[in-house]
Amino acid sequence: MILEKTMAKQTADKLKPKLFSVMKTYTKAQFVKDLVAGVIVAIIALPLSIALALASGVKPEQGLYTAIAAGFLVSLLGGSRVQIAGPTAAFATIVAGIVATDHMEGLVLSTIMAGILLIIMGLCRFGKLLKYIPNTITAGFTFGIAATIVIGQIKDFLGLTFKNAPIETVDKIAEIGRCIGSTNLYALLIGMLSLVIMILWPKKLDKIPSSLIAVLVCSVLVKLTGIHVNTIGDLYTISSAPPKFVMPHVTFARVRAMLPNAFTIAILAAIESLLSCVVSDGMIGSKHRSNMELIGQGVANIGSALFGGIPATGAIARTAANVKNGGRTPIAGIVHSVVLLGILVLLMPYASLIPMPTIAAILFIVAYNMCGWKNIRTMLKTAPKSDIAVLLTAIVLTVVFDLVVAIGAGLVLASLLFIKRMADVTEAHTWTDYDEESDPDNIQHKQIPARTRVYEINGPMFFAASEKYKYMLDDHDYDVLVIRMRDVPAVDAAGVETLAEIVKGCKKNGIRPVFSHVNEQPMHAMEKAGLKQEVGAENFCPHIDKALLRAQELVQSMNSK
Repeated sequence: MILEKTMAKQTADKLKPKLFSVMKTYTKAQFVKDLVAGVIVAIIALPLSIALALASGVKPEQGLYTAIAAGFLVSLLGGSRVQIAGPTAAFATIVAGIVATDHMEGLVLSTIMAGILLIIMGLCRFGKLLKYIPNTITAGFTFGIAATIVIGQIKDFLGLTFKNAPIETVDKIAEIGRCIGSTNLYALLIGMLSLVIMILWPKKLDKIPSSLIAVLVCSVLVKLTGIHVNTIGDLYTISSAPPKFVMPHVTFARVRAMLPNAFTIAILAAIESLLSCVVSDGMIGSKHRSNMELIGQGVANIGSALFGGIPATGAIARTAANVKNGGRTPIAGIVHSVVLLGILVLLMPYASLIPMPTIAAILFIVAYNMCGWKNIRTMLKTAPKSDIAVLLTAIVLTVVFDLVVAIGAGLVLASLLFIKRMADVTEAHTWTDYDEESDPDNIQHKQIPARTRVYEINGPMFFAASEKYKYMLDDHDYDVLVIRMRDVPAVDAAGVETLAEIVKGCKKNGIRPVFSHVNEQPMHAMEKAGLKQEVGAENFCPHIDKALLRAQELVQSMNSK
């Protein structure tokens, strides 16, 4: 068992692109599936890439440059079988801020530096260290980014005429209030129609992207009726030229000035790409190579910047669409990039007809999908007050200031709270002639019923250790899982989430969970999360002896059916 886990860990840490591994067993049948998935994902990525480019304060075609260059390079060199990379909503406000203050050349240099940082992170095997950023911080800044995207798109959705050109989110809110009287009812109508299409279309025909249908319908409507609504062509000059190599001017002073931006881009790209990998692993039953993925993302960001693009990372929604449509190898991601290149060259001029309220509506949907409001709601209900404080701090600082401040302050606050928790639960004992084998409650002295597996968790279940317990369900060849928690003094939101996943996995595999000796704080947290009700109060036992008796009863009842 130990040898198998060691080999699996070495495979996961291998610095070898997934493409090179999967091609050994590649078949024509899989190529057809990858081809179809790649084309579908390209169609999905087309309006999103344009919308995200506009939200980032750059030209529409630069979103496609990013999807083409980064999508190709991540598929070629990344550590996931199905990752689709490109521009994402998480970068929109960051990129817009950099472009507004340091112009496009500053963004190019920042992105190249971020790519170099990502490569260094991968070579130094930092892929696993990102788990030390707590869920509360990632959930907080993700929700905050979604809020800033919505605020930034209200102007185009309502067709407002701004008197000033605000950059900061707080200033945008103030400007919206001052200019609300300039609302264009035609723009609002087109925006609402776009939202209705994107909400209702997937319920009827989800194979064709709803955003593409909204773009086609509203573009035709505005063109034929001639109503006064701003389109992309009214505000931007559209280019169908393929990406061209651009080398920024590099000086030590500029590198030093852009370093904070590069750090922000690198951290966010790493978090989002690895999160996307984890999600896709669960969908296809695979295991990504986290360090190789960081290297691939680093090369992709350098390539995107050198060819006129913006920062890129793994896109969870597009990756999920790839999997759902049959993509199982990086070939699908390469096909997606090639198809987008063809669309750019042949059809890009028609993008000038797309109404700006439709772009705003697309970004509203993107923001809604990324905000994770259900996760936020659960945390507010079940997490300790200290975790909620970290969550709300990350949200407010992301909206009011920026992501660097939010992550920095969130990490400091989370670290201080973690230290306090450790001080609260740690005790010192003096043991004389202590022998583990003489412990009357040692599991080696117990008779474990047939078809029963017993695991004992030692130490607090916090965000940094939450991944350690998921191996409990690697083997499903038993009927009852006994989880002994006498040495677990405390759990946080991530620990409760891990226990919930274990219970969910037991239910999925027909296994009955039994908990033994759950201490006061973990029990209170599990009750708040509804786990005690889900598992059943009768399956929470005060001592290991009673837990084993309960396991025997369950095994007998299951065998008698």
